[in-house]
Amino acid sequence: MRAKVSSLELPGLLQLLARLILALPLMVSPAVAQMTELPILFDARERLARPDVNDILRLRFLTTADFPPFNFTDQTGRLAGFHVDLARALCAELGMENRCQIQALPYEQLATALEGGQGEAVLAGVAVTSQLRERFRFTRPYLLLPARFLTNKQASLARTDARALYGKPVGVIKGTAHEAMLRAFFPDVKAQGFDTRDAMLEALKAKKVDAVFADALQLSFWMTSPASAGCCDLFDGPYLSEQFLGEGMTIMVGGQDARLSAALESALAAVSRDGRLEEIYLRYFPTGIY
Repeated sequence: MRAKVSSLELPGLLQLLARLILALPLMVSPAVAQMTELPILFDARERLARPDVNDILRLRFLTTADFPPFNFTDQTGRLAGFHVDLARALCAELGMENRCQIQALPYEQLATALEGGQGEAVLAGVAVTSQLRERFRFTRPYLLLPARFLTNKQASLARTDARALYGKPVGVIKGTAHEAMLRAFFPDVKAQGFDTRDAMLEALKAKKVDAVFADALQLSFWMTSPASAGCCDLFDGPYLSEQFLGEGMTIMVGGQDARLSAALESALAAVSRDGRLEEIYLRYFPTGIY
């Protein structure tokens, strides 16, 4: 999720979200129904076994401090964000509040630190790869980052679904997973490639394209920022694809002992089913990305 071909395209996202924050696997068909709430990724009828982890002396989550709204340093200098609150909720669910620690490191140091025993788990949006699976365990995903269309409010659209964009110019960033996904899912739109996100969004604002297709997280924050001048709205979707956007956000767990990864997965299921995960999501994504 940190690479250009991922759903986040990190450098531009950090610049956009940091200003906003501090100022305040599965292939799904293109015909996905609109979702207004956080999708529940754990079946309510499934009961995951929870191993006994009472003998674990500490549960240290490693994260970063430069990935808003997931992890960031707030105006008081404290570590905050979606992942920080989720880590605390998981520790509470496991009854390990007094043994729970959260430490921020540079992103590029996370895997090495986990492998070196400086923590037990990484909660930082690390993309799952086959190479990392050889070294670490991963839980099931707790959050999927969908793609969405953003349309100019002045665009003349005859329908309320993506078919309204067939034959119309839709902006997308060149060389990204979203460009490949747009061309695969929606071959009838006129995909118009842009070199940068800023150029794409300015074209949308100036009505040079009727819509853009990109990561819903980025689009939702830009849409509500002063930069957009209220020009645009999210349209149709969300669209999810493991093939193009990856497995989603998971917890990366160190060591060969499967107990902790199983316990964390069980805890994720519990906070997902009882609404705690959605409550945390709404704290940091008030406009919603689904």
